[in-house]
Amino acid sequence: MSSANFPFSAVVGQDDLRLALLLNAVSPAVGGVLVRGEKGTAKSTAVRALSALLPQVDVVPGCRFSCAPAAPDPACPDGPHEPGPGGARPARMVELPVGASEDRLVGALDIERALAEGVKAFEPGLLADAHRGILYVDEVNLLHDHLVDVLLDAAAMGASYVEREGVSVRHAARFLLVGTMNPEEGELRPQLLDRFGLTVEVAASREPAQRVEVVRRRLAYEDDPAGFAARWSGDESEVRARVVAARALLPQVRLGDTALLRIAAACAGFEVDGMRADIVMARTATALAAWAGRTVVLKEDVRQAALLALPHRRRRNPFDAPGLDEGKLDEILDQFPDEEPENDPEPEPEPGTDPEPDPDGGPQNPQGPDGDGGPDGGGGVPPQGSGPQDAQSPGEPAEAPADSPEAPRQPSAQEASGPEQAAVRAAEPFRTKMLSVPGLGEGAAGRRSRARTAHGRTTGAQRPRGQLTKLHLAATVHAAAPHQKARGRAGRGLVIRKDDLRQAVREGREGNLVLFVVDASGSMAARQRMSAVKGAVLSLLLDAYQRRDKVGLVTFRGAAAELALPPTSSVDAAAARLEKLPTGGRTPLGAGLLKAHEVLRIERLRDPSRRPLLVVVTDGRATSAGAVGGDPRELTARSARLLAAEGIASVVVDCESGPVRLGLAGALAADLGGAAVTLDGLRADSLAGLVKDVRTAVTTPASHTTRRAA
Repeated sequence: MSSANFPFSAVVGQDDLRLALLLNAVSPAVGGVLVRGEKGTAKSTAVRALSALLPQVDVVPGCRFSCAPAAPDPACPDGPHEPGPGGARPARMVELPVGASEDRLVGALDIERALAEGVKAFEPGLLADAHRGILYVDEVNLLHDHLVDVLLDAAAMGASYVEREGVSVRHAARFLLVGTMNPEEGELRPQLLDRFGLTVEVAASREPAQRVEVVRRRLAYEDDPAGFAARWSGDESEVRARVVAARALLPQVRLGDTALLRIAAACAGFEVDGMRADIVMARTATALAAWAGRTVVLKEDVRQAALLALPHRRRRNPFDAPGLDEGKLDEILDQFPDEEPENDPEPEPEPGTDPEPDPDGGPQNPQGPDGDGGPDGGGGVPPQGSGPQDAQSPGEPAEAPADSPEAPRQPSAQEASGPEQAAVRAAEPFRTKMLSVPGLGEGAAGRRSRARTAHGRTTGAQRPRGQLTKLHLAATVHAAAPHQKARGRAGRGLVIRKDDLRQAVREGREGNLVLFVVDASGSMAARQRMSAVKGAVLSLLLDAYQRRDKVGLVTFRGAAAELALPPTSSVDAAAARLEKLPTGGRTPLGAGLLKAHEVLRIERLRDPSRRPLLVVVTDGRATSAGAVGGDPRELTARSARLLAAEGIASVVVDCESGPVRLGLAGALAADLGGAAVTLDGLRADSLAGLVKDVRTAVTTPASHTTRRAA
């Protein structure tokens, strides 16, 4: 089968995605594209096809770092380069695998030459390959933190610095960063999110005719990739020629004062942080004008630039999808007249621009950036699904319970299941400090608890247990050095034996399974109180969302406990279930803990390396034993001690309110071998001692834990 990529111009629909990619091809200074959307929406297909549309790159022959002959990098490791004619090659698209090592990304010492020849030689990484091309990261939201840090540094400085194993190298690394992601699998760190110039939301079409055309083209491509590409070669050539023409026109595009005012007003109106959004919008609007064949930036260019550059930068509530209120955007842009101000008739022309532009004459192409409508995807269609963002969470009840008591009464036996009350809206979430599992784990990469990882910082060396995966060079050389004379070393290279090899020990952070066990019984049903409880759980969910944890949700009320959400990486789903959570009935706290034990047991079989953190949200009352029967409080104590015996780290969020406190949540925390914290104490500014409590509770007697919780 041919290795030809699917043609860019053959992608059906996805106008915003294609336009954003083409704008970056016209002006790489825009800063790349982040493509968000569900699986199967041609994200990767369109990105991989973009490289065929980019102009060829002039490079110094033999330079591994793609230096330009006209302006070679003076610090190039393969330099210095003498001025002279260069060679041309196609622009590269380099893919960064999610599981790549840091050595593969930035480069490292050539170990083979170091051991065999005794010389220091640098082996370039993916950043060197991507220089003056495209660096593509599929599932960028799953990228390990240490790789994200490297990308941030390279994107900010335009260069990669390597300081390791006696090697000190700096080389240019300017690339177009393109990432794709499925938001259901978690979000990006804000620092990396802001590095993407544009963002696009994609979704599968709901039009049957368009879906049929997608299937038809895909099947035709799979049957004969080369023939399919040949049939679209004419369209590809047209798009490529238009990209080249827009690049040539770009320096002549005039960004007037009115356009700049609109850009600044839009960024201020949507409360974006910093000034990067203004700069990206200005570059995007200029590229839109050049793509449309104009030398003047119009209001529609600024509008389209805002729809592409601002959604991921605007301030929004947790779990809100990126988007803009287009009505508000139009109001902001309409504040400024279309004509340039009359008191500025003779602006200073920039080098290479027309000295006599006609600010009132309008563009040569009145159709604007979406006037082409051809197969190149240049139509500037606003992102679908963007619209007014409701700052309030869903789930507001139709009416409040009329008889909510200040102090909950003991329900009768007939009220075991209890009258179900309407769900209440969660209070505003707040920032919490980190809760972590004690000890050193070996789970999936994340941002919560300490763990031995394959890609963290090196903390030491050891003899390999099984196959060697990460060589610790210094320790290996140190182990071999004393034996060189006895081994008859004659040349420069070291004589290395298997016993000399040392494995690097690395430490990073892991993601955990955070299982929430939430009391939804009648004792929690006071409207204001349950709103605060949901706000606290939502805050903890937000923390798990940022730390790449899996989350699960167990609720208990009436006579039983329910697994409301099986463990999942989609924290959005947990937040949605929480908002719809009804309350009422008796309190089968023991049943809730037993359900948590069952869930954790099953998850341990599925993913034994992922350590759990149990978060129990309750006032500690137990008024029902559910189907198990017996004394509710005794069942609760036994269930808690069962969890503690298995070493499960836990935190009890004490929801008890009122002037009289029974301290039942503290007693539950003691039985669990964990820590207790009040709702108010869960906030970041009053949670200073909680992390210490969680880490030490497993090895601390229950009585000591009770005193700390009190």
